[in-house]
Amino acid sequence: MPAVNFLNDHYRKQARRRTRVIALFCAFWFLIIVVRLVQIQVFGHARSVVRVIDQNQRKIYIKPRRGTIYDCQGRILAVSLPARSVYYEPNLADPIPARIEPIRRLAGTLGLSIADLEKIESQIRAGVRHIWIKRKIKPDIAARVYNLKLGIGYEEESKRFYPAGTLAAHVLGGVNIEEKGISGIELKFNAVLQGKKGLAMNLHDASGREYHYEVIEEPENGRDISLTLDGTIQYFAQSAIQKAVTETGAAWGTAIVSRPDTGEILAMATSPGFDPNDYPARPEADYNRAVRNLYEPGSTFKIVTAAAALENRVVTLDDTFDCRKGSIDLAGGAIHDHKQMGVLSFAEVITNSSNIGTIMVGQRLSQEQLHRMIDLFGFGRRTGIELPAEAVSKLTPIEKWSRRSQASLSIGYEILATPIQMLQALNVVAKRGVLIPPRIIKSIEGSRPRTSEAPQVPILSPGVGETLAGILKRAVAEGTGLAARPEGYDTAGKTGTTQKFDTALKAYSTKRHTASFVGFVPADKPELSIIVVLDDPRTEEQYGGQLAAPVFREIALRSLRTIGVHPGGLNRGLQAGKHAEKERP
Repeated sequence: MPAVNFLNDHYRKQARRRTRVIALFCAFWFLIIVVRLVQIQVFGHARSVVRVIDQNQRKIYIKPRRGTIYDCQGRILAVSLPARSVYYEPNLADPIPARIEPIRRLAGTLGLSIADLEKIESQIRAGVRHIWIKRKIKPDIAARVYNLKLGIGYEEESKRFYPAGTLAAHVLGGVNIEEKGISGIELKFNAVLQGKKGLAMNLHDASGREYHYEVIEEPENGRDISLTLDGTIQYFAQSAIQKAVTETGAAWGTAIVSRPDTGEILAMATSPGFDPNDYPARPEADYNRAVRNLYEPGSTFKIVTAAAALENRVVTLDDTFDCRKGSIDLAGGAIHDHKQMGVLSFAEVITNSSNIGTIMVGQRLSQEQLHRMIDLFGFGRRTGIELPAEAVSKLTPIEKWSRRSQASLSIGYEILATPIQMLQALNVVAKRGVLIPPRIIKSIEGSRPRTSEAPQVPILSPGVGETLAGILKRAVAEGTGLAARPEGYDTAGKTGTTQKFDTALKAYSTKRHTASFVGFVPADKPELSIIVVLDDPRTEEQYGGQLAAPVFREIALRSLRTIGVHPGGLNRGLQAGKHAEKERP
């Protein structure tokens, strides 16, 4: 019996020991579970809620309609049209091969490249919930995708469309895939055109199926913009400058047409061009040279020298200058005329574009007088036209002038200007001494209407402006600008031919030039002012009077007829607000 009792006590002790171990083990796991629950439900509650919400709902930003861009006649230049984009939201519960299969079946229909497939597959493997497959596809392709019944999603978007193709492309610019402006008016006024996004909520179940869609905030559409550009005149300028660049082999060319009375730009054309429907364009094509290219204006700048001389009364129309030698010796070398000339009056110096005579005129001025007039004409700063990336014209301070600078500046060298800058300077003469900044925005929807009255800054005496206009009229009637005159219209203007500086030789080239012409018409009551610039033409003819002046004539003649300004008849002009004739592109 004692032995039996001993065994019973032994087994009871072992049982109690096991019970304590099991109890301790259970208590330990219970403690771990409690700690974990506290961690998840108390300390991790906010994070868990976010994860649940993220798995079951998706914020969708509703894109607003981008504003439309019109010309001054109400014709559409840029508009956003409906388009469909294809996306994929794979069921994360499916195995990866099953998620990838629909995309592979779509590849042929959507024209997906191997790189496109690899990118999408990597997103699927990474567990991305919303994957763009192809953005803004054509309606017929969208229908074919739909008929495949692969569970692919669609999102209504919009695609920017430029109905006139290349017309005014450099002014309009372009947008990226998200319809964000990246050049031209599209960039400059992106905040106005793009509007404000709306917000919607898309709810999903555990399998990723959508069961509720709710708009939280409605989008605000972008505002429309009307430009001062006239589509018809833009077409004339664009076709003329493209033809000139092709025929002369020039590196580039530009033509700008404006209203001298208001500074409104009616056309701004640059060649080479591009189609904004195929944006982004080649970098060299998407470059508005009318406002971004700096060049030495050459003889067109003699307008400023003549204005300074008349305003400071250092010359009269009867003063004469001996140009028979054909050259003038200066520090750094001689400067020549383009042909042998005789004794010229002040007016003849300008009309015949004599470098020698103009330098003699400039030498009658003090450095301060010449520099002040250049500054008054707006050189050395931007014009302020409502376009991005306008270049700043380069005017060297007087203290940095060399012994040759005053002579060089007198004939348009040692200064860099943009074509729009030179047109602004010409408009000072057209307005008989008043500077009016150029502008290209006519109105913006929802903003205070802009008046046609532009800020006017008198910089010349009225008599000086009238005298200059008369001299420029002679320059076309009997001087270097003969080829610029449209038949039946008196025209005022100035030719320019500039030797290009060769940076390798550190000298001006005798074989490479910039040819230009700037003028206004009719001379006595200007309705239009135009500048034409051809850079580095590859023809035997190099002079502005030979190459740029005929382009001016073509643009002016077609544009005058369109706006209702006829030789010898009743002229309605631009003030009437409507065209008498319409020549469509």
